[in-house]
Amino acid sequence: QVQLVESGGGLVQEGDSLRLSCAGSGGSFSDYTMGWFRQAPGKEREFLAAKRWIGGGTYYSDSVKGRFTISRDNAKSTIYLQMDNLKSEDTAVYYCAAGRPITSTMKLARSYAYWGQGTQVTVSS
Repeated sequence: QVQLVESGGGLVQEGDSLRLSCAGSGGSFSDYTMGWFRQAPGKEREFLAAKRWIGGGTYYSDSVKGRFTISRDNAKSTIYLQMDNLKSEDTAVYYCAAGRPITSTMKLARSYAYWGQGTQVTVSS
C-alpha cells in the first residue's frame, strides 16, 4: 500500500516562497507519476503539476507555470513543490498524489490512486 505524507505548509505573506515535500513509502515509486493538486474551500480539486518518475517528463497547469516548480529526490522517494511569488489566491489545502495517468489524463484527479492527507497553505495579503 502506497502512503504519501505532505509537509511544509504554513502561513506566509504575498510574494513569499514556500517548499512543500511529499514523502512516499510502501511502493515502487519508479512505477508512478507524482502530482500536486490543491483544493480551496468551495472549489474543486485543481491540478498544479506532475512529474513522471521514469523519464522525468514534467507538466504544469497554466495557473502556476513560471511560479511553481516540481522536483524529485529518487533516493528519498520524495517529491517537492517549490512555490514562489505566492498570491492570496494560492491559499488552499495542497495534496500530493501518485498514479499512472496517460498524458491526456495527467491533470485529472481521478487518474491518481493514492493521496496524501494534505497540508494547508495560507497566503495573507
